[in-house]
Amino acid sequence: EMQLEESGGGLVQAGGSLRLSCAASGFILSRSHMGWVRQAPGKTLEWVSTISSGSGTPFYADAVKGRFTISRDDAENTLHLQLNSLKPEDTAMYFCAKDLAIYGTKFTKRGQGTQVTVSS
Repeated sequence: EMQLEESGGGLVQAGGSLRLSCAASGFILSRSHMGWVRQAPGKTLEWVSTISSGSGTPFYADAVKGRFTISRDDAENTLHLQLNSLKPEDTAMYFCAKDLAIYGTKFTKRGQGTQVTVSS
């Protein structure tokens, strides 16, 4: 059974950093487009970043470009998202997603999510 388990969220002050992780099981992470989407309270799901299968080319939403970095640890079958220079508007539930579209929110499976809260 394919599973995704996120971790690393928390409460941080504006300007701070967090590192999110997504442990994948039941499939080889590097063979899928993987990424992150987020949902703030009362808002729709928002695409954050995708890393392509194979080569691992990263793609970012304009809102996070230059502040967030997506990466993949193939040996650990784990996806990461480094969040720097956090802003209050980054507050959301962050979900790891499998087969995530590039510049879109379509995916085939997501995890339970990890909460990121940024205080001003």
